[in-house]
Amino acid sequence: MQVNEEEFFNRLLDYRNILYLCHRNADPDAISSAFALSEAIGGTVGLVDGCNRVASVLIEKLGIEVMDKPNPENYGFVVVVDTSTKAQLNDIELISYCVIDHHTTTALTENADFYLHRNATSTVEIIYGILKVMGAPINRRVGIGMLTGIVTDTGHFKHASEDTFSTVAKIIKASGVEYGEVLDLMAITPQDISMRIAILKAASRVELDRVQDMLIASSHVSSFGGSASSMLINIGADIAFVGTAKGESVRISSRAKREAVNAGVNLGQLMEDISNEYNGTGGGHSGAAGIDVIADMEEVLNKCKERTKKILEASLGAMSKDLYIEDELEDGEDE
Repeated sequence: MQVNEEEFFNRLLDYRNILYLCHRNADPDAISSAFALSEAIGGTVGLVDGCNRVASVLIEKLGIEVMDKPNPENYGFVVVVDTSTKAQLNDIELISYCVIDHHTTTALTENADFYLHRNATSTVEIIYGILKVMGAPINRRVGIGMLTGIVTDTGHFKHASEDTFSTVAKIIKASGVEYGEVLDLMAITPQDISMRIAILKAASRVELDRVQDMLIASSHVSSFGGSASSMLINIGADIAFVGTAKGESVRISSRAKREAVNAGVNLGQLMEDISNEYNGTGGGHSGAAGIDVIADMEEVLNKCKERTKKILEASLGAMSKDLYIEDELEDGEDE
């Protein structure tokens, strides 16, 4: 059952020993949302399976107490934060829980006791609405966390809306945090050598498809698929798909520029549709999404590319071209 911010807060008051559960490889949006709720209402921040680099720095610098791989049965109620599918929770069993989320897909809400979903650019923005209804103060630690969550989830405001900037201004005013403090915190995040290697390998293996002036990049790595797909966008692709495989399990991470989204590409819906064909799980945002399936990686990557090409061809009215980046190409040589 969908509820609003006030009812969400009032329902949580009926429970004790609450666990705020974040998805695997939790990002700052998930961590800071869980942290803000735990500070305002009480409870424990839980990590299903670790967190990413920026979230790790956030936890350390703000002194956030987290429980690694908690057992939901040890808590009175579970609030699933910033999560849309069971796969993001490593398919752990939840009996009594609610969801607060902003993703395009909402599969996890089907069996929830209640849920709060908004089409916001981050879960933090929904959390701000709850804190406002509660009349809860936003201290500096919570403010830094919330702002970091918004900055990272909007791609440094590349996917921000008018409401995003309005909420950021209100958080800054309420907490007294300067935006520069958030940038300073993110700047000290260490660069993992394994991630750098994966990104470079993804670039060397890239294949390109072109629809008019739109470039669809695809590649594969053994890890850090999300970082690799973001990198492909940063160096010139309009849409990127990067596959990683572990045994029979395949994960496809995808990213898209705003121009591609405006042209009709909705990665969250695309990933959900394709994952359903393999009885897997998938979803996310229009500009960033992923799927987890049991299948051949090359087959799934090709399906992602072909579906995207059809969407762009219908929107832009153009035929596509296949481009291949060869390792032997010299600097400055045209494709």
